[in-house]
Amino acid sequence: MTKIGFIGTGNMGRAMVRGLAGAGLYDKTDILIYDRTFSVAEKLAAELGTTAVSDSSDLIRECQIIIFAVKPYILPGLLAEKNTLLTGDKVIVSVAAGVSLCDIQTALGDDNRKIVRVMPNTPALVGAAMSSVTPNNAVSEAELAQVLAVFRSFGKAEVVPESLIDAVVGVSGSAPAYVYLFIEALADGAVLEGMPRAQAYEFAAQTVLGAAKMVLETGEHPGALKDMVTSPGGTTIAAVKVLEDTGFRAAVINAVAAAAQKNHEMGEK
Repeated sequence: MTKIGFIGTGNMGRAMVRGLAGAGLYDKTDILIYDRTFSVAEKLAAELGTTAVSDSSDLIRECQIIIFAVKPYILPGLLAEKNTLLTGDKVIVSVAAGVSLCDIQTALGDDNRKIVRVMPNTPALVGAAMSSVTPNNAVSEAELAQVLAVFRSFGKAEVVPESLIDAVVGVSGSAPAYVYLFIEALADGAVLEGMPRAQAYEFAAQTVLGAAKMVLETGEHPGALKDMVTSPGGTTIAAVKVLEDTGFRAAVINAVAAAAQKNHEMGEK
């Protein structure tokens, strides 16, 4: 594969670089990273064996795929500034929330650039991201496959139409927070029953991890897996009834819808 570049090494940028460096898709020295504070990129490169670059223009010139991991308010101006370097053979990948393909095309002033909009989530930090990948029509199947391989190096990635980005934010982008809240509540329940807090967090988090793996690896419907645990007249059905009585399912659905709506409103500004 040719060289790939990352502009921005905040939490998400670092997570992506770490995942890709460990995946073996590229020679580590062919992974170029830039941060406006060069010492930050230099430190990360020294740790991972990648290449730190002090000038983002040099990175763009050398790389075929450029991943922009910068704040949404920075991206349009940065793209306009680097417009002449972002030629038609480059694949421009944005992970900036709320910045649409149209916004990127407008900043570049050209509908023929190869653009991919990606929405990863924070579990990228532990190699377990869920990313939506949305290319424009200029991106070839081979180029899309390359981008998918990059994002699958630190989790799962699926092609999603841009019309579903709001849903993506609700179900994966913001959703780690809901899961953390659930884990905390599970642990609180165990603490109420006398379990030490550190142990309660371990039991709760491992249970959530194991349940998620059951859904992904068995292919069974979540309802069927729930029924497997729910014996007649047992402890689990008693707990499930309380969750249903207190609106657990509706609360989760409404939370996803609220995050999706907020993302839609942010994208309209």
